[in-house]
Amino acid sequence: SKVSISENESILDSIGSWSGSLLKESVCSNGVKKAPIFEEMKYALKFPFYTTLDRLDHKRNIERFDAKDSQMLKTEYLLPHANQDILALAVEDFSSSQSIYQDELNYLECWVKDEKLDQLPFARQKLTYCYLSAAATIFPRELSEARIAWAKNGVLTTVVDDFFDLGGSKEELENLIALVEKWDGHQEEFYSEQVRIVFSAIYTTVNQLGAKASALQGRDVTKHLTEIWLCLMRSMMTEAEWQRTKYVPTMEEYMANAVVSFALGPIVLPTLYFVGPKLQEDVVRDHEYNELFRLMSTCGRLLNDSQGFERESLEGKLNSVSLLVHHSGGSISIDEAKMTAQKSIDTSRRNLLRLVLGEQGAVPRPCKQLFWKMC
Repeated sequence: SKVSISENESILDSIGSWSGSLLKESVCSNGVKKAPIFEEMKYALKFPFYTTLDRLDHKRNIERFDAKDSQMLKTEYLLPHANQDILALAVEDFSSSQSIYQDELNYLECWVKDEKLDQLPFARQKLTYCYLSAAATIFPRELSEARIAWAKNGVLTTVVDDFFDLGGSKEELENLIALVEKWDGHQEEFYSEQVRIVFSAIYTTVNQLGAKASALQGRDVTKHLTEIWLCLMRSMMTEAEWQRTKYVPTMEEYMANAVVSFALGPIVLPTLYFVGPKLQEDVVRDHEYNELFRLMSTCGRLLNDSQGFERESLEGKLNSVSLLVHHSGGSISIDEAKMTAQKSIDTSRRNLLRLVLGEQGAVPRPCKQLFWKMC
């Protein structure tokens, strides 16, 4: 009932409400707590399918899978030796994959040091966090390059976000954007050592990923990767200017810029080139491609705004929640604004899922799945 792709799914909504209430009543009763299915029910009620990470679910299933317990619903009709074979296979696969993930994380830790990103005092160190999101969703062992691209760009977007928010002066930010605009034609004209470290890390990493992606795609895609970074920095600069000049944008202005400044572009879009299918130039300019990105980023931005409203208000930063309150002239409370944002999140998530599950469209299914995994 939760896999809903339209706003007016009254039958699914009714089924979801009824079955949810029934399960909650069962969980509260004493009898069911002794049944093996009890923990499954609690988990399903607490975590909708769109909040779970595949590989962590696999780990949990291994831990919950009791080969000797024939009452487990999903394995009820399997013979005991079949249960044990399945469990052994799952454990072997998980353990061997875990070894690969640890090697990749060790490599990434060296990369952070080589690029001197750990020397930037303003930057959050989020490597493990960024890598977990890759390993927990893009988990097949053969997709190592995709995980590496996802994690590296996650680290770099965190650094750039902190640079625009906290670490960089107006002159430094302008210098960084100018360097990205020139790219291969840039000169050693760095306003500061911070700018040199940030630009050099982006320049080296994007060129390396671009070369690997171009070899897989059979065409040069590095220019596209630099365009993605340039769009991000310009949108972040717009937000910095708004804050500096105390400009209050309309909600439409804010969201048009915010879906880019939320910085999922450099993480997800380059990774699409590493998951198998070839993406021609017309695909990455297609409406479906842009709509997948917009819907994914809308979910992320609004979730971030709702959860970070109090902190950003103290920092003097506007976001969608405060803008809704501001433009209403005080007729909307903060809680009502958050409810409005949540409705937009739900709508965007449904529309994204509809595109991901659709058979038609220019974007191949494995690539569509990455937008959903990030969401």
